[in-house]
Amino acid sequence: MARLTRAEQQERTRAAVLVAARQEFAEFGYAEAKVDRIAERAELTRGAVYSNFTGKRALYLAVLVDAVERARDAAVPPAGPPASAGQALGSFARAWLERLPLLGDTPGSGHLQVRSLSGVLGTGPARAALAELVRFEALLLALALGPRPAAAPSPGAVRRAGLALTLLHGAAAVAENAPGTGDPFDLARAAEHLAGTALGDDPEPPHLPYVAPATTAEDPWTPPGGLHDEITGRPVDLGGDGVVVVLGTGRLSAAEDAVRAAEPDDEVTVVVVTGDPAETGRLARLRIVDLAACLRRTFPPDRLPRVHVVLDDTGTVPAALGHPPTDTAETAVRIHDGLVAARATGRGAGYAAARHPSRAPGA
Repeated sequence: MARLTRAEQQERTRAAVLVAARQEFAEFGYAEAKVDRIAERAELTRGAVYSNFTGKRALYLAVLVDAVERARDAAVPPAGPPASAGQALGSFARAWLERLPLLGDTPGSGHLQVRSLSGVLGTGPARAALAELVRFEALLLALALGPRPAAAPSPGAVRRAGLALTLLHGAAAVAENAPGTGDPFDLARAAEHLAGTALGDDPEPPHLPYVAPATTAEDPWTPPGGLHDEITGRPVDLGGDGVVVVLGTGRLSAAEDAVRAAEPDDEVTVVVVTGDPAETGRLARLRIVDLAACLRRTFPPDRLPRVHVVLDDTGTVPAALGHPPTDTAETAVRIHDGLVAARATGRGAGYAAARHPSRAPGA
């Protein structure tokens, strides 16, 4: 039998650790789980576990990410688009609510099923990232619910999508501690009604007039390859005309201003980066991939959000732009004819790059 390569052996070890960790967390829950027991279950040393995962929190998030990636890849799109925004929200809610734990589940397995983060996010940056992710999820859901041809959602539409997500996460929080609470059919009907809730549109955010304009450029651009959109699963080519916005996990809410400022025919790509791929990066992957799984079950491929979302765990895109991948990263470029036609960095960078004329200098 041929000997395994180092990479193959590491992948086999990682897979064994994930299986053992899933069993441990299902039995004991996050708080009571022990890394030593996970190593014993996998018939590995404690060091072998830590060579693949930085700690229990990273391992727990990896177990959840593995589960949501499987769910997303198995998602079957509907035969046609929902007839209305209300019907779409109801269908989205039904797909989302399938995760609610049942009465017979153990507490640990119920927590895994509901993707529970209770007691997991102990740091300020992780909590801040979660708050930004919730706002980013609302933007993506609002984009899917919007009319075609695709248009930037109004602030009211994003708030309605946020209300629906709050309803669903609230139901999950209750069911986590009291399985069987809440009728999924009632919750789905409630989500349908939220589509017609009149919230009104907020005025333009007061900081936007003070955002510095993007700097005109004419720079060669060789984008990293091998990227794909987490929502559709399709390859992403950052060399085409459009706007590329690089946002750290602590600045994802800035995507809304960039999307709203973009021209109707712009390809907008949000590249999510972090200085902590093991934990904050996995948190971002967990939330975005989980949302994508429900979106794929609700909307046909041509009705998924028009914004591309790239999870850049290794920071290749910001490196190509000359910036580090930090949790507070905020930089953007406008691409035209294979060149960087405009650059912006700092607060409002995506908005500034999107507002810059799409024609190349001198065109």
